[in-house]
This record gives sequence, structure tokens and C-alpha cells, in this order.
Amino acid sequence: MMSATLKIFDYLPDLDCFVVNAKYRALADQLGLTEWHPAVWIGRLFILDNDYGEHWFDNWDLRDQLQAQAEQRGIAYEDLMVIDPDRFKNDRDGPCHTPEFRKRFWTDVLKSFELSYDLLFAEARAENEKIRELIPDMYIADLEQRIERIQKEIGATIE
Repeated sequence: MMSATLKIFDYLPDLDCFVVNAKYRALADQLGLTEWHPAVWIGRLFILDNDYGEHWFDNWDLRDQLQAQAEQRGIAYEDLMVIDPDRFKNDRDGPCHTPEFRKRFWTDVLKSFELSYDLLFAEARAENEKIRELIPDMYIADLEQRIERIQKEIGATIE
């Protein structure tokens, strides 16, 4: 059986930015995958698999420009994920594309971006083990029960 997937971001075309998908946000919170936002760990993988990547949406100047429009729609501007094409390049051996093309590319990627529940569960387990060692008070003792409950819920929706 193919593993079910979950959309990570929702695109807001009028603002040309993303917000974290509500269903993913809730799952990330349940599984302990949320740091200052639920996509921090994903950014690390997108950008060189290190802590530089956790800042892939640290672009407050771009969010500030959208604050009034976002608030008119009832969206906290802190929740906006605006693509800054310069975060997706380095000057070592490139860049190979223009900023405009990088923005279009990453917009397309994130519009269709989904992750499997199996991958999300694996990340939650790995992070929870790290937390057990580093910050025992934040360890999720019932993580496996949470995963089993979610598996039953998604199993019921894909059958």
C-alpha cells in the first residue's frame, strides 16, 4: 500500500506567499515537530541540512510589506512564509539562475510539496529521542500512541 501524504503549505496567490497547512500544523504540534514554526526542520533539509536552513523563511522585511493585506484577510503576518530567492543560493559556484527564476521554481515546488506520514513519523521519533537526552521535560512519552491514533485516522480516510 502506498503511504498517505500530507500537504505542507497552502499558497496565497494574492499575497504570493505561503502559510503552513492547518492539517500539517496540527500534526506537527501533536508529534513535537514544531519549533518556532512547523517547517523549521524541513528548511534544514532544503538548505544544506544544517541550521542555516532553519532560517529559510526569516524574511521579516518581506512580511512587513504584506502585513496590512494579511491582516485584512484575518491572517497574522507572522504566519506568512514569503520566498526570498537569495536564501536559496550561495556565491561559491553560482548562482546559476536569476532571483526571479529561483522564486518561481521554489513557489512551484512548495505549491505541490507533500510529505508522507511515514516520513513525518520517522522525523518525530528521531527528534523525540534527541529531546529525551537534551530536554527531558519536553520528551513526548506517548508519541507511539499518538502515531498509532493518527495511523488509524488516516487509514480510515484512505480506505
